[in-house]
Amino acid sequence: MDHVYNVSPVTVFTLAAFNETLNHRLAVFSLSLLCYSVILVVNVSLIMTIVFDENLHEPMYILLCVFCINGVYGTTGFYPKFLVDLLSSSQVISYAGCLCQAFVMYSFVCSDTSILAVMAYDRFLAICRPLQYRSVMTKRRISELVLFSWLTPFCVFSVNILLTSRLTFCDANIHRLFCVNWLVVKLACPDTDTVVNNAFAFVTMSVYICHWLFVVWTYVYLVQTCLRSKEDRAKFMQTCLPNVIALVTFFVIVVSDIMHMRYASEDLPQSFHNFVAMAAVIVPPLMNPLLYGFKMNKIRSRILLLVHVRRK
Repeated sequence: MDHVYNVSPVTVFTLAAFNETLNHRLAVFSLSLLCYSVILVVNVSLIMTIVFDENLHEPMYILLCVFCINGVYGTTGFYPKFLVDLLSSSQVISYAGCLCQAFVMYSFVCSDTSILAVMAYDRFLAICRPLQYRSVMTKRRISELVLFSWLTPFCVFSVNILLTSRLTFCDANIHRLFCVNWLVVKLACPDTDTVVNNAFAFVTMSVYICHWLFVVWTYVYLVQTCLRSKEDRAKFMQTCLPNVIALVTFFVIVVSDIMHMRYASEDLPQSFHNFVAMAAVIVPPLMNPLLYGFKMNKIRSRILLLVHVRRK
């Protein structure tokens, strides 16, 4: 006997992970608003510092500026909707809004991965090929690398979202605080063909695994190279250590989230599920500008100078 499914057109999705959070909505709202405000302040401050100081118009700092812009982009795709939902009686998102948010969140994470790969390439040239650095890392090359780090995930996930938009859904409950493309695809009716979606998702994952492998190989090579010279060790600690810390933190968060989505037990507290889901829009956007701002001498000196001038 053929199964009959509810295939009425889905116009809204319900974000079903808010149940426990709503018991403490005012506290969560206040902390989230504070977190988002701090993220905006520290990232925009670093962006403006780099943009308006010509001494910082070097490849390393330009890439850091792009990193911070991407942090603002990703968090803005999450926090405003999340804050509104905390104050709302129902936590729903339109079909189009859900796909748009999924696109922003995925492209944000993958753009960060691409930018970290470009940063690794920049440090490789600066330390291992110093005589070629200026001729290779020209303004045009930097522009091309920045476009690559943004356009690649934008194009890839545009295809992912288009493939998702063709599906028929039998469920509208997303067990998450925000839309994730993989979870949306899981809501498709059992008789809906998702083979193409899964195949393209596998290709996408393979592309970014290659990014990670390149980054890991680069820093392993850099460490081996820097051990031979005291000057190179100092340069590594000054300019590469923030990249390595950002990379390891980001990698742990992304892998934890992927593993959690697929294999986490439903017996775990909802608050734990929510924290793992939100980690990518809390830790890196907040930590990275502070990490780079305090560790890199030129940026730290410029910020301290601005603070000193304002006090006067």
